[in-house]
Amino acid sequence: MASIPEYYAGKNVLITGATGFMGKVLVEKLLRSCPDVKALYILVRPKAGQSMKQRVSDMMKCKLFDRVREENPDFHQKIVPISSELTQPGLSISAADVERLTACVNIVFHCAATIRFDEPLKHALQLNVIATQQLLSLAQQMHHLEAFIHISTAYANCNRRHIDEVIYPPPVEPKKLIESVEWMDDGIVRDITPRLIGDRPNTYTYTKALAECVVQQEQDKLNIGIIRPSIVGASWQEPFPGWIDNFNGPSGVFIAAGKGILRTMRANNDAVADLIPVDVVINLTLAAGWYTAVHRPKTALVYNCTTGGINPFHWGEIGEYHHVMSSFKRNPLEQAFRRPNANITSNYLINQYWILVSHKIPAFIYDLFLRLCGQKPQMMRIFNRLHKAIHLLEYFSSQDWEWNSENMSMLMGQLTPEDRKTFNFDVRQLNWPEYIENYCIGTKKYVLNEDMSDIPAARQHLRKLRNIRYAFNTLLVVFIWRVFIARSQMARNIWYFVVSLCFKFLSYFRASSTLTN
Repeated sequence: MASIPEYYAGKNVLITGATGFMGKVLVEKLLRSCPDVKALYILVRPKAGQSMKQRVSDMMKCKLFDRVREENPDFHQKIVPISSELTQPGLSISAADVERLTACVNIVFHCAATIRFDEPLKHALQLNVIATQQLLSLAQQMHHLEAFIHISTAYANCNRRHIDEVIYPPPVEPKKLIESVEWMDDGIVRDITPRLIGDRPNTYTYTKALAECVVQQEQDKLNIGIIRPSIVGASWQEPFPGWIDNFNGPSGVFIAAGKGILRTMRANNDAVADLIPVDVVINLTLAAGWYTAVHRPKTALVYNCTTGGINPFHWGEIGEYHHVMSSFKRNPLEQAFRRPNANITSNYLINQYWILVSHKIPAFIYDLFLRLCGQKPQMMRIFNRLHKAIHLLEYFSSQDWEWNSENMSMLMGQLTPEDRKTFNFDVRQLNWPEYIENYCIGTKKYVLNEDMSDIPAARQHLRKLRNIRYAFNTLLVVFIWRVFIARSQMARNIWYFVVSLCFKFLSYFRASSTLTN
């Protein structure tokens, strides 16, 4: 049986979402680990005043492609951009390009989707469901197609606690829903969205569940595999540790905590934060493409790509004395607002207290200072955006799920020792302290574009913030003493009583230690 690189040799691959986070990693991995792949056709749309060719050119200049660039400076010649728009009929692919794709494509990787949790339902349906339908229609016309791999999410069925590697019945028939919302005004759709999504937390998980159903309906005509990653984070090993290029998911939380902006978060400390490195997802995706094409399973195989049941990482490990905070104290971000320190609590009232004390009051004071200096206030706006983002995450940070991963284990057993090393998705090998350290450094280097040589200055800034905090606390104690205690005999008596108790406790502790020795 051909190895994975041997299988992809000479193959034409179509990739949607290639300019996104996961798509870029998929393109890079294919070019580097399967150097004999014939061509990568990527669907791209013009965006933000940039043409399709400009977007692809900018993508290939990314540091992510440095290793490929060293090994093959002409790698860009294998990338063939195809103009497309997922929100348009027929994906807005020209007739000439349709003919070109249907004549040569062997494998399709469908990565494109909107991942916004608060996306309006109509738009989420268009991008996640209707676009998938249209891509499947195009795939059925491809004369040499061997596999269609769809990237879903482990949270598509988050209304269940135990999730097997099966496609569950959809909450509603996708075709009927699409036909219903087509004629509705956007306001009406917005009003009925909560009732439609039911016990799912947002339109993202709802439409991804519908997309799985749409894909399953074509399993008699196509060889299909579905990948369900959990919370996709920075790279673990490839092409280098800690690569990340966006603020989505945990990255934004980590950066906000590292900057000292995020001081409290509502989460269950013991709940699993099911992080999965992006290179693990991509390695599994390429292996699943190989397996689907070679073995041609009779039904669509689902792969739950998660870490929680195998090698868990918990939300509580973000806090003050754990991996994330300690990492940002060793490698601080530049111009931090405060020293990194986060309080993780599942209690609503305690969380609201810390939001008031650690977020809203400091933001108000800082904005007042900016106004007095003639500058535009900004901190309250930043905190409001942060609270909105954290609120969207609360559903996932406050509970646990159990995912079956038998297909993932089965696929690993099908690989040769060499392929298992090259396309490693064995999360049992993942060392969380090391991974989180690299993740935090990655947000500094690749998201914020900060220079590692400036770390001494950033540490000095943290020391300055610590001294300011000590000075402020001292002044606060003096103020409280002068205003509340010094003016009341009863308050002074209580104060002296508490201080004397503390001294007695210390004396007792010291005497006990001496006797023990």
